[in-house]
Amino acid sequence: MSAYLLLKMIHVMAVIIFLGNIITGLFWMHHAKRSGNLPLISHTMKGIIKSDQWFTIPGIVIIVAGGFSAAIHGHYPLLKTGWIFWSLVAFTLSVIAYSWKVAPLQQRIYKMTREEKPGEKENFSWEEFHRQYKSWEFWGAVALITPLAALVMMILKIPATTFFLT
Repeated sequence: MSAYLLLKMIHVMAVIIFLGNIITGLFWMHHAKRSGNLPLISHTMKGIIKSDQWFTIPGIVIIVAGGFSAAIHGHYPLLKTGWIFWSLVAFTLSVIAYSWKVAPLQQRIYKMTREEKPGEKENFSWEEFHRQYKSWEFWGAVALITPLAALVMMILKIPATTFFLT
């Protein structure tokens, strides 16, 4: 197997794990929220934070390293190949949304839902929780849709025209 194909396979596998983790995180948090069970919501968010540490963050590194390496070995100019350039833009937007919005919101939601002492959450504000959750859901969607767009561009190689940067 050529270095290009090996690097491309590593890149694609990292994308699958990365996207799968985001999708399942959104699914399980939605499922927990619908239960109205505060300990379950807290437990779910703690699991999402942990899965981000194990899959999302390393996935970002492997996607970038594998993708850049595969492009170099495949003789694709990163900034002059339209489908690579615009995929990089979309992926960068996802990383920004995750870093600046999703991860901090996850920490806030976890802190507001965890119960350190029995009965501590008697004054829990569901209104504030729903506000934070809606923001997390929106930014989580941004962090999901942008790499999905990158995936489509990479598979279909669109835009097919080269992007000329000098």
